[in-house]
This record gives sequence, C-alpha cells and structure tokens, in this order.
Amino acid sequence: MPRVPLPWLGEHVELPVGLTAEQLAVDLVRVGLEEEAVHAAAVTGPLVVGRVVERTPEPQKNGKTINWCRVDVGPEHNEPGGTPRGIVCGAHNFDVGDHVVVALPGAVLPGPFAIASRKTYGHVSDGMICSARELGLGEDHAGIIVLSEIGVDAPVGTDARELLGLGEEVLEINVTPDRGYCFSMRGVAREYAHSTGAVFTDPALPEPTDERPAGFEVEIDDDSPIHGVPGADRFVAQVVRGVRANDPSPAWMQRRLQQAGMRPISLAVDVTNYVMLDLGQPLHAYDLATLHAPIVVRRARAGEKLRTLDDQVRALDPQDLLITDSPEGRGSRPIGLAAVMGGGDTEVSDATTDLLIEAAHFDPVTVARSARRHKLPSEASKRFERGVDPRLPRVAVARVAELLVEHGGGTVDAELTDVDRTTPPAAVELDLDHPARLVGVPYTHDEVRGVLTEIGASVQDVRPGVVAVTPPTWRPDLTVPVELVEEVARLRGYDAIPSVVPPAPAGLGLTWSQRARRGIADSLAESGLVEVLSYPFVGQEQLDALGLADDDERRRAVRLVNPLSEAQPFMRTNLLVTVLDTARRNVARGSTDVAVYEVGLVTLPRTGSGPAPALPGGVRPSDDELAAIDAAVPAQPRHAAGVLAGRLEPAGVWGPGRRADHTDAIAAVQRAAQVAGVPVRLVADAGRAPWHPGRCARVETVTGVVLGWAGELHPNVVAAHDLPARTAAFEIDLDALVAAAPTEPLVARPVSTFPVAKEDVALVVPSQVPAADVLAAVRTGAASSPAGDVVEDVRLFDVYEGDQVAPGHRSLAFALRLRAGDRTLTAAETAAVRDAVVAEAAARFGASLRA
Repeated sequence: MPRVPLPWLGEHVELPVGLTAEQLAVDLVRVGLEEEAVHAAAVTGPLVVGRVVERTPEPQKNGKTINWCRVDVGPEHNEPGGTPRGIVCGAHNFDVGDHVVVALPGAVLPGPFAIASRKTYGHVSDGMICSARELGLGEDHAGIIVLSEIGVDAPVGTDARELLGLGEEVLEINVTPDRGYCFSMRGVAREYAHSTGAVFTDPALPEPTDERPAGFEVEIDDDSPIHGVPGADRFVAQVVRGVRANDPSPAWMQRRLQQAGMRPISLAVDVTNYVMLDLGQPLHAYDLATLHAPIVVRRARAGEKLRTLDDQVRALDPQDLLITDSPEGRGSRPIGLAAVMGGGDTEVSDATTDLLIEAAHFDPVTVARSARRHKLPSEASKRFERGVDPRLPRVAVARVAELLVEHGGGTVDAELTDVDRTTPPAAVELDLDHPARLVGVPYTHDEVRGVLTEIGASVQDVRPGVVAVTPPTWRPDLTVPVELVEEVARLRGYDAIPSVVPPAPAGLGLTWSQRARRGIADSLAESGLVEVLSYPFVGQEQLDALGLADDDERRRAVRLVNPLSEAQPFMRTNLLVTVLDTARRNVARGSTDVAVYEVGLVTLPRTGSGPAPALPGGVRPSDDELAAIDAAVPAQPRHAAGVLAGRLEPAGVWGPGRRADHTDAIAAVQRAAQVAGVPVRLVADAGRAPWHPGRCARVETVTGVVLGWAGELHPNVVAAHDLPARTAAFEIDLDALVAAAPTEPLVARPVSTFPVAKEDVALVVPSQVPAADVLAAVRTGAASSPAGDVVEDVRLFDVYEGDQVAPGHRSLAFALRLRAGDRTLTAAETAAVRDAVVAEAAARFGASLRA
C-alpha cells in the first residue's frame, strides 16, 4: 500500500504546521483513504553533525586497526568545558576536518540499536560515527557518511535527523481498487485538499502541448485486443544523452524512496521510480545503445520467451503485451513485458550513458492478466491495473529528463516520440436529484455541481435538472451515474448520512426445522462428540479410500472449474469422506481416542442438468432464464456424519474403559431421530460401503424412507485412513429426517400413578433373524394383548448362543415395562402380555419361549 512522507506530500498541498501522521490519517479517512499503519521515525534521540578534529589509528592484537577520534559536536553536546567527544570508529574513509553524522548516547538507530557510552579497545566511546546502513539510508557499511561527499553542507551541532529526513513519520494508507490515482503523492495530495480545503497545486498541469519532431521510432500494433480494447493507446519516448546513469541518486531522493518502501539502485532507476511515486505514471529507462528501431508494442507469439530484469526466462502467452525492438526485423526481439517488468537485454548497465525514457498508457485488463499469469506484482502493474491518467506520459517524461540532467549531466534530444491514440472520457448523464434520492441526504443541485467540479469533472447542462458529467482523465472508474453519486456522498461526508436502523419486525424466532437441526446437533455434542468443520472439496483418492464401487452414485460428483487444489477438484457427495479425513488427521497427531461429528452440505448433481446459462449483466433475467439457472444448480441436502474411534470411556483405576463400537454409532442416530420425533427402524445392510458388511444398519422411517447408515467401518477403510481398529461411523440425511418429522402438535399423555409391572421374555429364534425384527414383533404382540396397550418400554438385554439352545438358533431376552393408566395390572394381565408376545414372535419367526 502507498506510503506518504509528510514533507513530500507538502510539496503538492499546503499542510498546517505541526501536522502529524496520525492527524493526516484522520483527515484522509474522511474521504475514504483508510490508515494501514503509521511508521515511526527511523531514528530517535540526539543525532547531530560533527567535525572530526583528531584521528589516531591504533593497531590491535587481532590485526584490526581502529581510529580513536575526537569529534566536535557543538557546544550543546561536547564534553564539559567544550572538549570534543571521544569516539572509537572502525572505518577509515574519513579524515580530520570532515563533517560526519554522530549518534550521541540516548539515540536509537534502526534495528532498534540503542547508543550508549561504552568502554571498548581501551577507550570510552561516547557515541558513534554512523554509516549509511546504520542509519537506514542504504546498504553501504564499508565506510561512514562524509556529508561533503553527498552534497550536504551543515554547521557543527546541526540536528542530523531533520537534515537527512530521519525524523519523519510516514503514513501508510489502504487504497481501494477503484482509486488507483491515490498510488501517488499527486493523488493523495488531491484527496487531502478535498478533505480539508487546503490549497492543492497539480504537478501534472498544464500538460505540454508543444509540437516537437518525432524521435526514436515507435509503433503500436495490437492485432489481438482483449474485449476489443487495445493493449496500449499511448507511448511517449524521449532520448537523454551523456548521462551518468549509474551514479548514485541524491541523498534526498534515496531517502524518499526508502520511506516509500523502495530500494535505491542508481540514478536512472531511482529517478524513474521517484517520478512514478510522485505523479503515478510508471516509467522505464532503456540503454539506448542496445536498442534497434523501431520499437513495436505487440502481443506475444506462441513459443516466445523473455529474460526479465530479475534474470528469469519466462515463457510468454499470446495475451501478453510486449515491448519489442527490431534487431532482426520489425518487432523481432521482446525487450519488456509491458507495464509489468523490463527485459534484461536492454537494462541500464555500468557503461550506459545514453537513455531512452518510456512512459506509456496500457489497458488495465491486459496488465492484470499478465502480472498474475507470471506472478509479477510489480509497482508498475499495481498502478496500471487500477488505471493511470493517460495525460501523464509527457509530463512524467519531461520531469525524468529534468532530474537526469540536473543530477547526472547530459542533454535532452529536441525530438520527442508521442504515439497518442487515447480517447477522451465519455460523458455521463446525471439527474441532479439522484444523489439525494439514493443517499437520503437533501443535497442541493449546487452542491452536486460543486462536488463534481471539485473532483476535476466538467459539468454541462443537458436539460433542466440533468447534466452531462465528463470525468477527469485520472478517474477512469467514473463511468455510470451511481459512481458520481458515490463521489457526492464521499466528499460531502459519510458522517452526514443519517443512520436509520429499520425496526426489527416481530417474529416467531427460529423455524421448527431450524430448532430441530440445532437440537440434533446438541444431542450429538451431549453424547460426547465434538463438532468439526471440514472443507467440502475431495479428490479421487479420498473416494477410493472409502471402498466405493465404480458405479456407486457417490462417485458422480460436481467438478470445480477453478479448484483450490488440483488434488481435490470435486465437491463432496457424502459428508463422511471429509469427516474421516478430519479424524485421520487427529489420530495422526496423537489423539487416538476420537469422537467427532459434522453437520454440513453435500452436493448431488442432477441427472440430465446442463450448465447454467451465461446471462448479460445489468438486465433482470426472465422467468425462463431463472428457471434454467435453478435447474442447473445441483441439489445440496444437509447431512450429519460422525466418526467414533478408540475409547469412549477412558481406562483408569475404575477399570479398562470401553472402546467405541457399532452400537455407539447406531445409538447416536437413534438419539438424533428421537430429538426430531421420528420413529425409525434399523435394517441390516451388508452391501453399503464404507461399512462392515456384518455390522451395518440402514436407518429408515416406518414408511421405508432411507435416512442413512450407521455401524462399524470396513477394516480396509480403517486401514486406509490409519484409524484404530473397529472404528465406527454414521451418516444421515438431516433434511430428510426433519421432513419426516410429524408437524402436528405433540399431545402430552397423562402420567400414570399406578405401579409398574415388569416381565422378562426370552425367545429362541433362528440366528439369521435380526434382533430389530424380533423387537418389533415383541412390541406388536404386547400391544395386542387382552390387557390393552400397556407397554411403556421394551429393551433387549441379553443375546445367548450356546449349548442351551438348538444349533443355528439364539436366545434374545427382552425386558418389558408395563403400566396401565387406569388400574394396577394383575398377574393374569401381565401373563397375557407375555403370551401375546410369544404368539406374535412364533407366528413371524417360529420363535419359542426359552425354557
């Protein structure tokens, strides 16, 4: 994000005395530029100009030679009596009489590095003579700063923090994508003027309009524009000869670049970066000696490559816009990825003296695609993809040429190339009453006109109450009336917009289905399971790990066009696949006892549904188009799934604990159904992956609607996920469960005050008969007894196979809890219930009462 040094900003707009970065942030936020950070001064404490009055070299035992110096730092800072301070220095690039920068005790340098008096090499060093790197002014650490060598002349005792700009705070702001002009001091200064009314002087006005003969030949030849928009519509080139291009830039310029977060490199590079930061126009400097006319701006060809300034060879895409020159024919050699990064073949080198300065205007879409395609988010691309003022190139080139001549010598050619195919911004019609209607603030017509004129727009009357607004060239985001309305609201103050909170309508709170889903989730949590949340993306390997057959419907999944990971390109068709992955991850990290559940959506593609139609923007779709979109959207039912692995009850002094098994998974589903008020039945299912064929129950409603499955996982699935043996799991269709719930109010039954009668029945049935079917027969028989429906509860409490029953049979023992609402049951009635149970089981399964 842009960084704003206050003195630099003050060159374009009047700033009040004593303005701080915090206050600047407050002023800018009023016009929509939010504070990102305030960067404190690079150096705090006393930092002064000193004069070396004595330097004595002292060889050391380690072979190093240090200098014992006496430095005059002014009457206020010298030792008592005016004696110059004694300082130990290891550098040797200075001598007696030189003016240097001295950090006195109490100063804090970047790092942070606190300066104090300390004994070293047999002396008390009372401060430090500073190098550029120690002050954060560059990477040079070989020698200290001699002020005369960087063109600075200041008396002894002068505050060096102010002299070198080291005491300046820097405000970093957050700029929204539609306001790219604020990536420059020019843009921020304009916004500060809007906020405070301060006088703003536009450094880009007036634009030079003088006619000059054409210089270096440039052609724009875009034969494949994106969306019909040429990749470039302006290209300005200026030759500057005899420049000391690789000299260091002036200290003030280096400091400003560093404050803006950029590294100083050389005069030619620093000047182009400085003007870019100042005006907002990216520029590039070429070594003129390496160029071959003409320069051609064109799209890349298949198979072309470019070595960029970072010494990377990049394969180019036909949508990339290139800057090329012509050593072997017109446009034969790529020398830059337009608006992103220059090429290595024409970069400025130590031998460069003649420069070609480029300033162009490029299409934001083209730039953004190239920057992302090559993963090169450069400072230039940041600005071009947000929109750059097309009237800036000549201004910027002239400013660069001026700075190069001033600080590097040389001359500017009288010729100038300016290929200009830009078009003026289109006018936007605006009803002057529209801002008041849309924002809710009674803006007058004069206020609306004033704001639009203030931002640089031209306002012309079209008819009464309607004006044609031509946005300024630096605001390419203003293309429709509502964006002009936003400008009125922004500059008249968001705080002037009243906050009208709509009254909350009286309602019934959560719907029944919402309460049911929350109740089911609560029941699972109360059962000891921990809720988790997983990503809904899966890969083919995860489906294979479930052991699904090739024709299983769960393998037919929706594939994402742009997945987060190519390893997981599908939307999940069942919830268990991602919950198992979560359980596996927890077990791998040492949590061997896992009980987790998730409530989430699955995506089930509809058979025969085609892709959704692509509709134009800004027009309400027809009913048929909306129906086509709805038909293309896959079903997304809500499921609940859980995994139970390891121990449910921990081992300890109380005993060995208890491992989770298939009955726990089934019980969790039964509790969920009980919360929803849905009676369910369990049916053995030997063919449903990923469960064990002998320990899996299909959960159905009494009408046969399948709700899900629960039981022990197949050993192969357990092994594939590295889970503990006998891991159990469940998955149910939560939407189907809620839909099956009764909608009529639940009528409470009176509580009987009569005593409970208990009866145990042990039935011998064939081993292949499911216990759930026998339990259903017991309930039916008990309810049909002469005593009436007096069954409160039936529970299977024992299963026996052994010598006391016939081979191929087993004994199932049920405990019946009986109670009538109007009387105490007699022994004969309870016996009749037992007989009815035996009779019903005998009729269904050939059961007999165990002796």
